Amino acid sequence: RGRGRPPLPIILHPEPLWPDTVDPADFAEALSAQMKRHGDTAHRLHRAVKSQGGLSDQRTLSYWRRGLKTPRTVASLKVVDLIEARYRLEPGRLRGKLPRDRATSGHTPPGLNHTETRRLAWHLPHDFRRRSKAEQAEILDWVRSRILSSGTDYSRYQSEVSRHRFGFRFDKSIVPSRHGSSIGAAHLQAPEALQDEMRALVRFKSATLTDLGFSRSGVWGRETAAQRGEHLALMFGALAADPQGEVAGLGIPAEALSFALLVVPGVWDWYIRWRELRRGFFTRWEAEMLLLAAAFTREEFGWVRQNPALADRLQPIAGLLEAAEIVDIQSDWPAACDRMNRHALARAREVQRVARVHRDPFEPILPVLEAASPVGEYLKIVDEAVRCMPDARYRPKAAAESVRGVLMLRLGLHLGLRQKNLRQLLACPRGAPPRSERELERLKRGELRWSERDGGWEVFIPCAAFKNAGSAYFSRKPFRLILPDLGGLYDMIEAYLDRHRSLLLAGASDPGVFFVKSMTARSRDPAYNQTTFYEAWRLMIQRYGIYNPWTGRGAIEGLLPHGPHSVRDVLATHILKVTGSYEQASYAIQDTAKTVAEHYGRFLPQDKAALAAKVLDSVWSERAA
Repeated sequence: RGRGRPPLPIILHPEPLWPDTVDPADFAEALSAQMKRHGDTAHRLHRAVKSQGGLSDQRTLSYWRRGLKTPRTVASLKVVDLIEARYRLEPGRLRGKLPRDRATSGHTPPGLNHTETRRLAWHLPHDFRRRSKAEQAEILDWVRSRILSSGTDYSRYQSEVSRHRFGFRFDKSIVPSRHGSSIGAAHLQAPEALQDEMRALVRFKSATLTDLGFSRSGVWGRETAAQRGEHLALMFGALAADPQGEVAGLGIPAEALSFALLVVPGVWDWYIRWRELRRGFFTRWEAEMLLLAAAFTREEFGWVRQNPALADRLQPIAGLLEAAEIVDIQSDWPAACDRMNRHALARAREVQRVARVHRDPFEPILPVLEAASPVGEYLKIVDEAVRCMPDARYRPKAAAESVRGVLMLRLGLHLGLRQKNLRQLLACPRGAPPRSERELERLKRGELRWSERDGGWEVFIPCAAFKNAGSAYFSRKPFRLILPDLGGLYDMIEAYLDRHRSLLLAGASDPGVFFVKSMTARSRDPAYNQTTFYEAWRLMIQRYGIYNPWTGRGAIEGLLPHGPHSVRDVLATHILKVTGSYEQASYAIQDTAKTVAEHYGRFLPQDKAALAAKVLDSVWSERAA
């Protein structure tokens, strides 16, 4: 017999010392209360759990009890189930008190790569491994189709065509990137001659002053230059792509590509029909490209028209451009441009007549727009995110990321800004001198700052920073709004600026913008670009917006992933439902009533009828009173 006192026998179900009258909401407090109620120590509880196959050590139980850690793996959740059984608690009583700010790890199906495992983890139920193979397959299919992808016809089309890149890559010094990376693959670098022509075009449309001898109508900002450059890169890439490959392009040698091809009607006819075959129908995109061709060949102002030397680079294209036609174009460049201009305008009208909507901007947020109060419905996402917010004492970085995400949604709902203006909003901490209007106008950015005069957080944006700076909404005046101190917004802004933002920067150089990325050793730029900001917003919707019947997480049933631009639809539709006024709806998104009617507000006949009935029914209510 060994020395010392023999271990006490393990009692699987100890008797409680007093009635079960206290039920704290916090997991750590509830676990501690049950341990005290049953006279358990961490050592005794550990022995009992281990005897039942629980994979946990005594220190872990002690950490749980003190709130330093929480169960988040499949194995640790099994321990929680064993503790519930030991104390004869109803199943899920302790587990239901666990914070919902983290995904359960160790329950994703085997055979997946690390990236997909990480993306799936949040959206799978904790008992995923215990379910049947058929149910597991059903859950995976639902998560992949409704959460990880957009679940719309357009998103499936986009996912399919994006597998085969064909757009040319232009140097970023020529065409600024809208997404932080190039649209084409590395081997699709545009030939030097085409790069030179693109450089001349962008300079012509973007420079403050045009070169002597040239005339233009309208100027491209950085975003417009990036968009037009991307669209032209796709067109030239399609013309050069292998006819026998997945893209089924035209097969023109890259060295033969030139902007001179944009005056050839046959080239444009091939391109828009090629796009129709890929998609299955025409959209407004093809009509807009044809209008761009008309602008390039327009008398007096068209860039292509003002560069007749481009014709020297034309080469025959089998079935589209014969040598005799090249001679005709070179001999009378203005006449060729006139023919192309008329052809483009005529084709644009034909396409507009049959164009269909492929990407319905309302589809992902339809449950929100159909609600009686669209803004109130969308705020459920914010409430869910706040409810699941991590404890900053134990997980400071996760808490900082959560606060940043909530502020994205809150500021989006309060301001109704386009993604670019919200993403590029500068931060001025309380007590620091704000930037002057002249400086902000030069930067073409707005600023969030404290207003001593109004005693509140102010968003100030010069009209030059907006896409529609010339709109009657601004009348050349800046945008200025004092944010309301509602729902703890001011406390959250101040906590973010004082603590969370610097934690996210992790010592990286401060870009000055309000929203910054979570910096890691591999991160380069703390500021968001168009793609990363969209992904950050989309992640908030995936985690807290879309109701997941398998996990119980998420706020709105039927919602689909979407980006920040959808908030403008929510705001416009909400005001239309309340007031019936397109004019007032336009005020919420810094635009015009016409733009709201064409692009943003979803104001159906039943909404109009309900609004009118509300006014008329009040007469009957008054008579009854």
